[in-house]
Amino acid sequence: MTARLKLVSAALLLAAALASAQSPPLNSSGQLSIDGHTVNYIIRRLPPSSFPSLPAAVVAVLEAHSCLIPQSYQAHQPENVVHASLANSTSADWAVLCSSSGTTSLLVFFAADPSSPSVLATAPETERLALNTTTGVYGFDWAIDPASPGRVREAQLNLHPRPPAIDHDALADSVIDRRTIYHFFSSGAWTLLDLPER
Repeated sequence: MTARLKLVSAALLLAAALASAQSPPLNSSGQLSIDGHTVNYIIRRLPPSSFPSLPAAVVAVLEAHSCLIPQSYQAHQPENVVHASLANSTSADWAVLCSSSGTTSLLVFFAADPSSPSVLATAPETERLALNTTTGVYGFDWAIDPASPGRVREAQLNLHPRPPAIDHDALADSVIDRRTIYHFFSSGAWTLLDLPER
């Protein structure tokens, strides 16, 4: 191997080592106290590159903020990236759960300005844990999905009087095995849609 080739090879190895040292871990685990008991938890995350349909402008924002996408403990395929018509009935928008430095944020990227996402909710990752009864280990319990006007109409079935039907998608924001709320954008602002009491 020539001296120049050795130098290039060493530089590539150093760059790879630095990159891996600076990348946040995909999975984290540990213990915390819940109701006076010490419990084990694991949080699994995926990089933005695991979602090839994400637009480059959205990926650029996520990478600039060192975002990883947390996966709920029920996930069987990549989740918590949503493509839906959130601004209006013809828009092509995105919503992403972004975990960075121990905090998860619900971000919405409107197609009209994907470089400036809205932040709908933020919480420490360890406050979004629930027991996975299959494994006995606590896992991430936050999940988002698109909610079509039909899905929202069904969720509002037992409301009296029933609200008017919406004309574009809402964003379903769920705590696994508990409650789902629906974020809806209209007239330039986000609101929570009315749902029956549980």
